[in-house]
Amino acid sequence: MDFSKISVTILVKNAQKTLLECLESLKNFDEIILLDNQSDDDTLKIATNFKENFPNLHIYSSEFIGFGPLKNLALSYAKNEWILSIDADEVLESSFLEELKSLSLEKENILALPRKDLYRGEWIKACGWYPDYVYRLFNKTWTRFNDNAVHESLICQPNTKIIKTQNGLRHYAYDSIYGLLEKCQKYSNLWAQQNLHKKTSMSQAVIRSIWKFFRDYFLKKGIFYGYKGFVISFCNALGVFFKYAKLYELKRKIPTCSLIITTYNSKDCLKLVLESVKKLEFYPNEVLIADDRSTEDTAALIQEYQQNFPCPLKHIWQEDEGFRLSAIRNKAIGAAIGEYCIIIDGDMILEPHFIKDHLDFAKHKVFLQGSRIILDERS
Repeated sequence: MDFSKISVTILVKNAQKTLLECLESLKNFDEIILLDNQSDDDTLKIATNFKENFPNLHIYSSEFIGFGPLKNLALSYAKNEWILSIDADEVLESSFLEELKSLSLEKENILALPRKDLYRGEWIKACGWYPDYVYRLFNKTWTRFNDNAVHESLICQPNTKIIKTQNGLRHYAYDSIYGLLEKCQKYSNLWAQQNLHKKTSMSQAVIRSIWKFFRDYFLKKGIFYGYKGFVISFCNALGVFFKYAKLYELKRKIPTCSLIITTYNSKDCLKLVLESVKKLEFYPNEVLIADDRSTEDTAALIQEYQQNFPCPLKHIWQEDEGFRLSAIRNKAIGAAIGEYCIIIDGDMILEPHFIKDHLDFAKHKVFLQGSRIILDERS
């Protein structure tokens, strides 16, 4: 494959230890899109110095909006259709470049690269870190990343073909216990906030974490890597415990919430509303489409979104017996599982903090009403 047809995208934050080696491994590609997430070390200085000799490095910045949205933002800056997505703590092996030259790819192909995960410089072939294939080279006209705040992934559409390469990446995963614990805390926070629609308990947190340690240390052979295998397996188990324990605490503090969206034969508007729901910082426990007699194309749209929606998406429909908006709203409220119901019309685009703001002000026996910004065609 011709390197001049590939753009590289990198998300960076405080990557001064590994960024230069990462960038050096990417010199053969047509352009590099570097999206910085508010670094406060020498990351940007290193990138700027590199750009002096490699002008096709383009540097952008953004606040943290979730890993999936950040990676899609980086895609939007790339001029080429073919994208190599790489992290700042990864180095592309020269053997992969040679292998890539011999490949002829179709738009529907995604390359899965093998990754060597290193802890304190040692390649760990255990603890669930091996084999580690990551989807990294793809055509952005065919697929994109989902909008998950954490554990983002490429969307595999029907007819997608995954091709595993022989050569890939060297990954400087962690260089200390501190790094393992720091990432564990950050990712478990994001995961808990993203998965409020899931059920959990403290017993589930304990059982899942014990099983995770047993699997990674014994079944996944961490025991053969001395103290490193134990530390990695133990921190992996802590990560699982924190995810479910934090989710348990969040769900006890925050009332369960159902978002009800009313619609009537406005498929295009509904699609925009559902896209805005996917970009929320804080998801409701479920979304119910209160459909007052729409035709089958609305049902088809909802079924499409149900396949990859961040929370349960339900279709509540009633037959065409005239305008009965109150009836379909009541029917949706009756089907809702949430303690707190938020009702919007099917042409209202939600601000990312919409649900969280509502829940922050939620009180028993209090009805909240917000205001709208009316948009015209030019807005």
